[in-house]
Amino acid sequence: MPIAHDHLPGLDRERVLAAVEPVLAAHGVEGVELRFRTERGERVLELTLEKRGLTEPGAGITIELCSDVSRDLSVALDVADVISARYRLEVGSPGVERALYRPEDYARFAGRPARWKLAVPRGDQRVFRGILRGLDPEGRVLLEQEEGTIAQDLAGIESARLVFEWNTTSQHERASPGAAGRAKGRGKTSRAAQRKR
Repeated sequence: MPIAHDHLPGLDRERVLAAVEPVLAAHGVEGVELRFRTERGERVLELTLEKRGLTEPGAGITIELCSDVSRDLSVALDVADVISARYRLEVGSPGVERALYRPEDYARFAGRPARWKLAVPRGDQRVFRGILRGLDPEGRVLLEQEEGTIAQDLAGIESARLVFEWNTTSQHERASPGAAGRAKGRGKTSRAAQRKR
C-alpha cells in the first residue's frame, strides 16, 4: 500500500489516490500520511513521504525530492481535477517522531523508542512508552518497558508514534532532528484565482 494513512474529508478519496499514487511510484517513495485540512481558513493538502524499507525516519527525503514530488503532484491533481477549491500543497518528511500505522511499521522500527495510546485502557493506563520490539508470532505489537514487555493487538492501539530521545539517537539524527523540510505549492492557483474574481 503506497499510503499508510489518509484523511480526505470532502474529497473523492479514490480519485485523489488515483492521482497521487503514480507520482509516488515515479519518484520511488511511499506516502506515510495524506491529509486534507483547513489551516487559518486556507485548505491544505499535506503529504509526508518516506523511502521504502529504511529504518531511519525520513532518511533519503530531501528538500529537492519534496520539491520534485510537489511539482509533479500539483500537475497530476490539476489534470484529475479532484479538488475544486483553491488549496495549498505541502510535501515533506514525517520527521523523527513518525506516526505508526501498519504492522510493518512496528516491525521496521523495532529497537526505537515509541509511544502508544490505547483505545481501551489497560487497568487505569491508556498511554505507554517504551522500546518497540516488533511483532510476536500472533501479530501483536511488542513494547518493552522497565517492568517487562507487553503485547498489544494492533486494533487496540488508537495512535502510536516514534519518540525522539536525544540520548539514544545517532550523531546524524542529533544534527538534524526535524523533518527534511517541506516543499510548498499552490494547487488550482491560476484556475481557482480566476474563478473567484
